[in-house]
Amino acid sequence: MPAAFFAAVSFAEGAGAPPIFVLNSLDGSVSVVDPLNWKEVKRLPTGKEPHHLYMTPDEKSVIVANALADSLTFIDPRTAEIQRTVRGVLDPYHLRFSPDMKWLVIAGNRLNHVDIYRWDGKEAQLAKRIATAKTPSHIWIDGKSTTAFVSMQDSDELVALDLASQALTWRVKTGPMPADVFGTPDGKNLLVGMTGGDSVEVYDVSGKEAKLAKKIKTGAGAHAFRAVGDGRHVYVTNRVANTIGKIDLQTLALVDTFPAPGGPDCIEVLAGGKLLLVTSRWAKKLTLIDIETKKIVGQVKVGKSPHGVWTLAHAPR
Repeated sequence: MPAAFFAAVSFAEGAGAPPIFVLNSLDGSVSVVDPLNWKEVKRLPTGKEPHHLYMTPDEKSVIVANALADSLTFIDPRTAEIQRTVRGVLDPYHLRFSPDMKWLVIAGNRLNHVDIYRWDGKEAQLAKRIATAKTPSHIWIDGKSTTAFVSMQDSDELVALDLASQALTWRVKTGPMPADVFGTPDGKNLLVGMTGGDSVEVYDVSGKEAKLAKKIKTGAGAHAFRAVGDGRHVYVTNRVANTIGKIDLQTLALVDTFPAPGGPDCIEVLAGGKLLLVTSRWAKKLTLIDIETKKIVGQVKVGKSPHGVWTLAHAPR
Protein backbone atom coordinates (compact mmCIF):
# COMPACT_ATOMS: atom_id res chain seq x y z
CA MET A 1 0.00 0.00 0.00
CA PRO A 2 1.26 3.54 -0.73
CA ALA A 3 3.03 5.71 1.83
CA ALA A 4 0.11 8.13 1.76
CA PHE A 5 -2.03 5.32 3.07
CA PHE A 6 0.12 4.78 6.14
CA ALA A 7 0.04 8.52 6.81
CA ALA A 8 -3.74 8.41 6.71
CA VAL A 9 -3.83 5.82 9.49
CA SER A 10 -1.15 7.28 11.73
CA PHE A 11 -3.75 7.61 14.49
CA ALA A 12 -3.30 3.89 15.26
CA GLU A 13 -0.91 3.85 18.20
CA GLY A 14 1.05 0.82 19.33
CA ALA A 15 0.40 -2.86 19.03
CA GLY A 16 -2.71 -2.65 21.19
CA ALA A 17 -5.01 -1.22 18.52
CA PRO A 18 -8.24 -3.26 18.61
CA PRO A 19 -9.01 -5.48 15.62
CA ILE A 20 -11.48 -4.79 12.85
CA PHE A 21 -14.27 -7.30 12.27
CA VAL A 22 -15.79 -7.96 8.84
CA LEU A 23 -18.77 -10.32 8.53
CA ASN A 24 -18.58 -12.68 5.55
CA SER A 25 -22.25 -13.43 4.99
CA LEU A 26 -21.88 -16.25 2.47
CA ASP A 27 -18.95 -17.90 4.25
CA GLY A 28 -20.46 -18.03 7.72
CA SER A 29 -17.41 -16.36 9.20
CA VAL A 30 -15.82 -13.20 10.54
CA SER A 31 -12.59 -11.84 9.10
CA VAL A 32 -10.34 -10.33 11.76
CA VAL A 33 -8.22 -7.53 10.27
CA ASP A 34 -5.12 -6.09 11.94
CA PRO A 35 -5.35 -2.25 11.70
CA LEU A 36 -1.57 -1.85 11.86
CA ASN A 37 -0.52 -3.94 8.86
CA TRP A 38 -3.95 -4.12 7.21
CA LYS A 39 -4.06 -7.87 6.73
CA GLU A 40 -6.59 -10.51 7.65
CA VAL A 41 -4.95 -12.31 10.57
CA LYS A 42 -7.60 -14.94 11.21
CA ARG A 43 -11.11 -16.02 10.34
CA LEU A 44 -13.65 -16.99 12.98
CA PRO A 45 -16.45 -19.47 12.24
CA THR A 46 -19.88 -18.25 13.26
CA GLY A 47 -23.04 -19.70 11.76
CA LYS A 48 -24.83 -19.36 8.45
CA GLU A 49 -25.29 -15.82 7.14
CA PRO A 50 -23.82 -13.39 9.68
CA HIS A 51 -25.00 -9.97 8.53
CA HIS A 52 -24.85 -7.46 11.38
CA LEU A 53 -23.16 -6.99 14.75
CA TYR A 54 -23.53 -4.79 17.81
CA MET A 55 -21.55 -4.21 21.00
CA THR A 56 -22.99 -5.17 24.39
CA PRO A 57 -23.65 -2.31 26.85
CA ASP A 58 -20.68 -3.31 29.04
CA GLU A 59 -18.36 -3.16 25.99
CA LYS A 60 -17.02 -6.62 26.80
CA SER A 61 -18.51 -8.39 23.78
CA VAL A 62 -19.53 -7.73 20.22
CA ILE A 63 -22.55 -9.80 19.18
CA VAL A 64 -22.70 -11.25 15.66
CA ALA A 65 -26.21 -12.17 14.48
CA ASN A 66 -26.24 -15.35 12.36
CA ALA A 67 -29.56 -15.29 10.52
CA LEU A 68 -29.75 -18.78 9.05
CA ALA A 69 -28.07 -20.43 12.04
CA ASP A 70 -30.59 -18.98 14.52
CA SER A 71 -27.72 -18.00 16.79
CA LEU A 72 -25.70 -15.14 18.26
CA THR A 73 -21.90 -15.32 18.50
CA PHE A 74 -20.25 -13.28 21.27
CA ILE A 75 -16.68 -12.16 20.47
CA ASP A 76 -14.17 -10.28 22.61
CA PRO A 77 -13.76 -6.90 20.80
CA ARG A 78 -10.15 -6.57 21.95
CA THR A 79 -8.71 -10.08 21.51
CA ALA A 80 -11.00 -11.39 18.74
CA GLU A 81 -11.64 -14.59 20.70
CA ILE A 82 -15.05 -16.27 20.56
CA GLN A 83 -16.59 -16.12 24.03
CA ARG A 84 -19.83 -18.06 23.59
CA THR A 85 -22.67 -18.90 21.23
CA VAL A 86 -26.33 -18.41 22.09
CA ARG A 87 -28.67 -20.65 20.10
CA GLY A 88 -32.41 -20.64 19.60
CA VAL A 89 -32.67 -16.98 18.54
CA LEU A 90 -34.91 -17.21 15.48
CA ASP A 91 -33.56 -15.56 12.33
CA PRO A 92 -31.45 -12.76 13.84
CA TYR A 93 -30.62 -10.39 10.99
CA HIS A 94 -30.23 -6.87 12.41
CA LEU A 95 -29.92 -5.99 16.11
CA ARG A 96 -29.68 -2.94 18.33
CA PHE A 97 -29.61 -2.10 22.04
CA SER A 98 -31.68 0.80 23.33
CA PRO A 99 -29.70 3.81 24.60
CA ASP A 100 -30.75 3.03 28.20
CA MET A 101 -29.37 -0.50 27.66
CA LYS A 102 -32.55 -2.17 28.92
CA TRP A 103 -33.82 -3.52 25.60
CA LEU A 104 -32.36 -5.58 22.78
CA VAL A 105 -34.33 -5.53 19.52
CA ILE A 106 -33.71 -8.09 16.78
CA ALA A 107 -35.23 -8.10 13.29
CA GLY A 108 -36.13 -11.48 11.81
CA ASN A 109 -35.58 -10.68 8.14
CA ARG A 110 -36.63 -14.04 6.73
CA LEU A 111 -39.44 -14.89 9.17
CA ASN A 112 -41.19 -11.47 9.14
CA HIS A 113 -41.05 -10.72 12.84
CA VAL A 114 -39.28 -8.43 15.31
CA ASP A 115 -38.24 -9.75 18.72
CA ILE A 116 -38.05 -7.43 21.73
CA TYR A 117 -35.84 -8.71 24.54
CA ARG A 118 -35.29 -7.42 28.06
CA TRP A 119 -31.58 -7.14 28.87
CA ASP A 120 -30.37 -7.62 32.45
CA GLY A 121 -26.74 -6.88 31.70
CA LYS A 122 -25.77 -10.45 30.87
CA GLU A 123 -28.65 -12.28 29.22
CA ALA A 124 -31.58 -11.44 26.96
CA GLN A 125 -35.09 -12.56 27.86
CA LEU A 126 -37.75 -12.46 25.15
CA ALA A 127 -40.53 -10.05 26.05
CA LYS A 128 -42.53 -10.44 22.84
CA ARG A 129 -42.30 -11.55 19.23
CA ILE A 130 -44.18 -9.14 16.97
CA ALA A 131 -45.44 -10.10 13.52
CA THR A 132 -44.69 -7.12 11.29
CA ALA A 133 -44.70 -7.18 7.48
CA LYS A 134 -42.43 -8.56 4.77
CA THR A 135 -38.72 -8.73 5.52
CA PRO A 136 -37.90 -6.58 8.55
CA SER A 137 -34.55 -5.06 7.71
CA HIS A 138 -32.93 -2.39 9.91
CA ILE A 139 -33.66 -0.92 13.34
CA TRP A 140 -33.28 2.49 14.96
CA ILE A 141 -34.24 3.24 18.58
CA ASP A 142 -35.01 6.77 19.73
CA GLY A 143 -32.88 8.59 22.27
CA LYS A 144 -35.48 8.15 25.02
CA SER A 145 -35.47 4.36 24.58
CA THR A 146 -39.22 4.31 24.06
CA THR A 147 -39.66 3.46 20.37
CA ALA A 148 -38.00 1.11 17.88
CA PHE A 149 -38.37 2.03 14.21
CA VAL A 150 -37.97 -0.84 11.75
CA SER A 151 -37.89 -0.82 7.94
CA MET A 152 -39.79 -3.49 5.99
CA GLN A 153 -37.66 -4.26 2.95
CA ASP A 154 -40.16 -6.17 0.81
CA SER A 155 -43.45 -4.52 1.76
CA ASP A 156 -42.01 -0.98 1.50
CA GLU A 157 -42.98 0.19 4.97
CA LEU A 158 -41.60 1.77 8.12
CA VAL A 159 -43.13 0.68 11.44
CA ALA A 160 -42.88 1.95 15.01
CA LEU A 161 -42.85 -0.38 18.02
CA ASP A 162 -43.44 0.79 21.60
CA LEU A 163 -40.80 -0.92 23.73
CA ALA A 164 -42.64 -0.79 27.06
CA SER A 165 -45.86 -2.34 25.75
CA GLN A 166 -44.33 -4.21 22.81
CA ALA A 167 -47.14 -2.88 20.62
CA LEU A 168 -46.96 -1.81 16.99
CA THR A 169 -48.09 1.82 17.11
CA TRP A 170 -48.00 2.90 13.46
CA ARG A 171 -46.87 1.97 9.97
CA VAL A 172 -46.28 4.13 6.92
CA LYS A 173 -45.57 3.33 3.27
CA THR A 174 -42.11 4.15 1.95
CA GLY A 175 -40.27 4.06 -1.33
CA PRO A 176 -38.78 0.84 -2.78
CA MET A 177 -36.82 -1.55 -0.56
CA PRO A 178 -36.19 0.53 2.57
CA ALA A 179 -33.06 -0.56 4.37
CA ASP A 180 -31.05 1.24 7.06
CA VAL A 181 -32.65 3.79 9.41
CA PHE A 182 -30.86 6.70 11.12
CA GLY A 183 -32.28 9.30 13.51
CA THR A 184 -31.30 12.97 13.66
CA PRO A 185 -29.78 14.17 16.97
CA ASP A 186 -32.88 16.22 17.83
CA GLY A 187 -35.06 13.10 17.57
CA LYS A 188 -37.43 14.77 15.11
CA ASN A 189 -36.53 13.00 11.87
CA LEU A 190 -35.62 9.56 10.60
CA LEU A 191 -33.54 8.95 7.49
CA VAL A 192 -34.35 5.75 5.57
CA GLY A 193 -32.20 4.46 2.71
CA MET A 194 -34.11 3.29 -0.38
CA THR A 195 -32.06 0.41 -1.76
CA GLY A 196 -34.57 -0.03 -4.57
CA GLY A 197 -34.34 3.65 -5.50
CA ASP A 198 -31.81 6.46 -5.52
CA SER A 199 -32.76 8.49 -2.47
CA VAL A 200 -32.85 8.76 1.29
CA GLU A 201 -36.36 9.49 2.53
CA VAL A 202 -36.74 11.72 5.59
CA TYR A 203 -39.68 11.12 7.92
CA ASP A 204 -40.89 13.51 10.60
CA VAL A 205 -41.60 11.27 13.61
CA SER A 206 -42.28 14.03 16.13
CA GLY A 207 -46.05 13.49 16.00
CA LYS A 208 -48.33 10.51 16.54
CA GLU A 209 -47.59 9.16 13.06
CA ALA A 210 -44.68 9.49 10.67
CA LYS A 211 -44.91 11.94 7.78
CA LEU A 212 -42.65 12.07 4.74
CA ALA A 213 -40.80 15.38 5.00
CA LYS A 214 -38.20 15.20 2.23
CA LYS A 215 -36.34 13.05 -0.28
CA ILE A 216 -32.58 13.43 -0.58
CA LYS A 217 -31.22 12.06 -3.85
CA THR A 218 -27.93 10.36 -3.03
CA GLY A 219 -27.41 7.67 -5.69
CA ALA A 220 -28.82 4.34 -6.82
CA GLY A 221 -29.14 1.75 -4.09
CA ALA A 222 -29.06 4.03 -1.02
CA HIS A 223 -28.49 1.54 1.73
CA ALA A 224 -26.55 1.92 5.02
CA PHE A 225 -25.65 4.82 7.32
CA ARG A 226 -22.79 5.62 9.66
CA ALA A 227 -22.23 8.77 11.69
CA VAL A 228 -19.26 10.84 10.52
CA GLY A 229 -18.31 11.57 14.14
CA ASP A 230 -18.80 15.33 14.20
CA GLY A 231 -22.36 15.27 15.55
CA ARG A 232 -23.73 16.83 12.39
CA HIS A 233 -23.15 14.59 9.36
CA VAL A 234 -23.83 11.00 8.34
CA TYR A 235 -22.48 8.85 5.52
CA VAL A 236 -24.72 6.71 3.33
CA THR A 237 -23.63 3.96 0.95
CA ASN A 238 -25.17 3.85 -2.51
CA ARG A 239 -24.70 0.19 -3.35
CA VAL A 240 -25.67 0.34 -7.03
CA ALA A 241 -24.06 3.70 -7.82
CA ASN A 242 -20.81 2.62 -6.13
CA THR A 243 -20.59 5.83 -4.17
CA ILE A 244 -20.79 7.15 -0.62
CA GLY A 245 -22.78 10.29 0.13
CA LYS A 246 -22.43 12.70 3.04
CA ILE A 247 -25.63 14.21 4.46
CA ASP A 248 -25.91 17.28 6.68
CA LEU A 249 -28.35 16.35 9.47
CA GLN A 250 -29.24 19.99 10.14
CA THR A 251 -30.07 21.04 6.59
CA LEU A 252 -31.05 17.53 5.43
CA ALA A 253 -29.06 18.02 2.24
CA LEU A 254 -26.41 16.02 0.41
CA VAL A 255 -23.13 17.89 0.80
CA ASP A 256 -20.58 15.51 -0.71
CA THR A 257 -20.21 12.31 -2.77
CA PHE A 258 -17.17 10.17 -3.47
CA PRO A 259 -16.49 6.81 -5.15
CA ALA A 260 -16.55 3.45 -3.38
CA PRO A 261 -16.15 0.27 -5.44
CA GLY A 262 -17.66 -3.19 -5.48
CA GLY A 263 -21.16 -2.59 -4.16
CA PRO A 264 -20.43 -0.59 -0.97
CA ASP A 265 -22.52 -1.90 1.89
CA CYS A 266 -21.67 -1.18 5.54
CA ILE A 267 -19.35 1.52 6.87
CA GLU A 268 -17.08 2.13 9.83
CA VAL A 269 -15.24 5.38 10.59
CA LEU A 270 -12.08 4.93 12.61
CA ALA A 271 -11.20 6.99 15.67
CA GLY A 272 -9.47 10.17 14.64
CA GLY A 273 -11.81 10.61 11.69
CA LYS A 274 -9.13 10.06 9.04
CA LEU A 275 -10.11 6.73 7.59
CA LEU A 276 -13.38 5.25 6.37
CA LEU A 277 -13.84 1.50 6.00
CA VAL A 278 -16.52 0.10 3.70
CA THR A 279 -17.36 -3.48 2.78
CA SER A 280 -17.23 -3.97 -0.98
CA ARG A 281 -19.85 -6.68 -1.05
CA TRP A 282 -19.45 -7.94 -4.61
CA ALA A 283 -15.64 -7.76 -4.59
CA LYS A 284 -14.92 -9.77 -1.40
CA LYS A 285 -12.88 -6.88 -0.01
CA LEU A 286 -12.75 -4.30 2.73
CA THR A 287 -12.02 -0.95 1.09
CA LEU A 288 -10.15 1.83 2.91
CA ILE A 289 -10.80 5.44 1.96
CA ASP A 290 -8.85 8.50 3.06
CA ILE A 291 -11.61 10.85 4.24
CA GLU A 292 -9.70 14.07 3.50
CA THR A 293 -8.76 13.20 -0.09
CA LYS A 294 -11.74 10.86 -0.75
CA LYS A 295 -9.27 8.49 -2.39
CA ILE A 296 -9.11 4.72 -2.04
CA VAL A 297 -5.85 4.02 -0.20
CA GLY A 298 -6.06 0.27 0.19
CA GLN A 299 -8.12 -2.91 0.11
CA VAL A 300 -8.06 -6.02 2.27
CA LYS A 301 -9.18 -9.35 0.87
CA VAL A 302 -11.86 -10.95 3.05
CA GLY A 303 -14.57 -13.59 2.53
CA LYS A 304 -17.65 -13.92 0.36
CA SER A 305 -20.27 -11.17 0.45
CA PRO A 306 -18.77 -9.02 3.24
CA HIS A 307 -21.52 -7.15 5.06
CA GLY A 308 -21.13 -5.67 8.54
CA VAL A 309 -17.86 -4.00 9.61
CA TRP A 310 -17.00 -2.80 13.11
CA THR A 311 -14.17 -1.97 15.49
CA LEU A 312 -14.01 -0.77 19.08
CA ALA A 313 -11.74 2.10 17.96
CA HIS A 314 -14.44 3.98 16.05
CA ALA A 315 -15.33 7.65 15.72
CA PRO A 316 -18.14 9.00 17.93
CA ARG A 317 -21.56 7.76 16.85
